[in-house]
Amino acid sequence: MKLVVFISFIIISHHMVNAGVQILSKSKLEKCERSSDGPLNCTSKIVINMAVPSQASGKEASIVARVDEVEEKSDDTIKTLRDPPVITVYKSAAYALYDLTYIRDVPYKPEEFHVKTRKCESHAGANIVGQCVSLRDDQGRVIEHTQPTCCPCGKWRRVPSSCGNFFNKMRKGKVNTAHCLRFPGDWFHVFGIGQHSVGFNIRINVKTGLKTTEVVIGPNNRTATSLDNFLRVNLVGDFVGYNSIPSFEDFFLVIPRQGGQGQPRDLGRNFSMWMLLERVRFTLDGLECDKIGVSYEAFNNQPGFCSAPQMSCLHNQLWNFWDADQNRIRRNQPPLYDVLGRFERINEHPNAGSHSFSIGITEVVNSNLLLELKADDIEYVYQSPGNIVSIAVPTFEALTQYGIATITTNNTGGVEAAYSLTFDCSRGVNPMEEQFFTMKPGHLVSRYYKVQPTSDQAAKYMCTAILKDSDFKETDRAECQFTTTATVLDNGTQLPWEPPKSDGIKGYFESVESFWHALWEGMVDFITGKTCRMKCSSFFDLGCHMRHICMTWLLLFGLFLAIFPTVILLLWLLHETGLFDPIYDWWQDNFWDDEQKMQHIINQRPDEWNKRHKKKSRHHTDGTHKRQRQQKGVSQEPRHTHSERHHHVKRDKHKPERIKDGSFTDHPLYVNKGENVTEDKNKYSRHDDRTTKAVNKHGHVKSDDTHHKHYRSKRKT
Repeated sequence: MKLVVFISFIIISHHMVNAGVQILSKSKLEKCERSSDGPLNCTSKIVINMAVPSQASGKEASIVARVDEVEEKSDDTIKTLRDPPVITVYKSAAYALYDLTYIRDVPYKPEEFHVKTRKCESHAGANIVGQCVSLRDDQGRVIEHTQPTCCPCGKWRRVPSSCGNFFNKMRKGKVNTAHCLRFPGDWFHVFGIGQHSVGFNIRINVKTGLKTTEVVIGPNNRTATSLDNFLRVNLVGDFVGYNSIPSFEDFFLVIPRQGGQGQPRDLGRNFSMWMLLERVRFTLDGLECDKIGVSYEAFNNQPGFCSAPQMSCLHNQLWNFWDADQNRIRRNQPPLYDVLGRFERINEHPNAGSHSFSIGITEVVNSNLLLELKADDIEYVYQSPGNIVSIAVPTFEALTQYGIATITTNNTGGVEAAYSLTFDCSRGVNPMEEQFFTMKPGHLVSRYYKVQPTSDQAAKYMCTAILKDSDFKETDRAECQFTTTATVLDNGTQLPWEPPKSDGIKGYFESVESFWHALWEGMVDFITGKTCRMKCSSFFDLGCHMRHICMTWLLLFGLFLAIFPTVILLLWLLHETGLFDPIYDWWQDNFWDDEQKMQHIINQRPDEWNKRHKKKSRHHTDGTHKRQRQQKGVSQEPRHTHSERHHHVKRDKHKPERIKDGSFTDHPLYVNKGENVTEDKNKYSRHDDRTTKAVNKHGHVKSDDTHHKHYRSKRKT
């Protein structure tokens, strides 16, 4: 029987940044006899082939994987493990390790000294040549080539000096200078650098139930087996070679001297003074000028010693390179020689000593691991149907809190089975991770999800929960809705509380002022509806606005409802004022036939003529005009003023039909209509011929009125 193992990755540690575990191929449940060396104590084993990446930042990378399911090749069925093994892998930061070979010690800053004298000789004492006197060893013997070099006076000498006058030369001797090389400063160790090797440690921890097994492997220990023979791990190698590891075979490592001269026991931690310099900058025998490690012999035997400038043969020393790097650093430029500014994690490898040094590797490279687990006691969980019983998501405030979605599921089958549950929401909610769990038959299991919206506004969201069996086939689906309230911005307590200052009457007025200020802000908030806009998601959310008593919303909603009757009333008033009469006339002239116009006039004219007759009757029966004429003693026919005539013949602008020239029988509709038209005229007018007037457009009596013509003629006579 062969089983294919499936890996599900449940945790990625916060240390892991750039990559996660990768399964390279389908691993199988194999027989333990297939292992050639060091077989496990088992009859079958789970073989897992995985890639473990390193951490670029130099921290430990940790990952967790879990073996959840296996596939049986005989019937191609997938079975879920009842107690899945959890594999935790810790990989330390990778580093490049270099072997060191001690070369020699060199001075940090050689210096040249000179003394002006008159009797300079190589064997002269300190009373003549001062500090340039020959050096001696512990046994009192003179160190070779440490004696001073004498140069005559003169303007063009190593140190320009005056030779004095003739009498001083005869009396005191000729002026000259003594020159010597000394090493008063620090000394440094010089190491040769060999080839590099990559170093790291991988710790594998496997937990099955209450049992935990652990092994540690690395480049120097590629295969390891646990003490209980449950776990065996093999480091196959790295997939891709490192490209960022530098080679220092042509460089020397220079570090400050630790203790005395010779091979140090420890390299120290003063990394700021560590430098990597090319081999050509050094002289190993000290016989070359202007190189690191120059000796007394090279200084004294340089050609043209007295005519050469001072400090000749002492250039390109350690202090020159260190000062050059410091100048670059001050200009925000990377150093050229200092180790500290060029590399990371210097000499942090385990068991660091004086024979090796290391630098951190920032390149991410995957290591190939082959894990073998004992699989004799594998137990499986079978498939079973299930359903979603309920989904509950209470309302919560957006952003400041997260909602808790509680999903209750039920195993409706007859065996214990594994399930997976997903909870996906509409846009605006952060995605949630799928959950895996097992359920016994007939048992209810509640799963919880943290719901985190991305908006701070009140809104409604739609979510879907999907329940799948161990074969990842959907068994049930359910939908739900939930709402969020808007985020209430509150800076909280950011300053320490201070008791109110009471300054007598001033403190009293301040408290009154703060009270009225708070009251005013509350009224402004109530009127403007700021709180309602934050808590209510929609303008038409009637329940929310009524619950919070949003005055602004009530006013706007009332205005919205008042628009319809206001528009109707406005149209009616415009109709009454006759604004639409031209439209009526245009409609009748273009779309009505003669019969429709005739019928409309017959239906509308009786009321108009009755109203006019009543007004005229009341006006003429009134004895006001007669009494006025009697009082004035004037006997004449009734005379109407312009306003009275306008009153009599005022047009009804509210009627759509207009009759011009004082008689509706003159309208074209009444031409050739016979006696019926005349009878209608007599019926509705009820006036004699004296009061019949023709009305022009402005309602004035026309000049051809017979009655008024007669009245004017009488006045003239």
